[in-house]
Amino acid sequence: MTTTLYGIKTCDTCRKARRQLADQGIEYRYHDLREDGLDAELLDRLLTAADWQTLLNTRSTTWRGLDDSDKQNVDAVRARELMLAHPTLIKRPLLAQDERLIVGFDSARYAALGS
Repeated sequence: MTTTLYGIKTCDTCRKARRQLADQGIEYRYHDLREDGLDAELLDRLLTAADWQTLLNTRSTTWRGLDDSDKQNVDAVRARELMLAHPTLIKRPLLAQDERLIVGFDSARYAALGS
């Protein structure tokens, strides 16, 4: 079973997720969206597992920093373009385990991974 955690090193919630995975002894690969990047293929895989409304973080600092014109009339195509241009617009952490994707950190859902 392949487990990958997508996040950003400076994100406190991503740190909590990493700590819980380590405490549970779950091996995973960490992919920093800022440092390791986000390409169209990866984003499309994520969008297959979760809809764009779930992935697009409209409460993020990055979202607040966008021009108002970029935030208007967002649909699936525009959301994809924005997330490719600004990977920090993606809600995090993202925990991918084979075909399953957990968006955000939920201690109970992470705890269930070990069982």
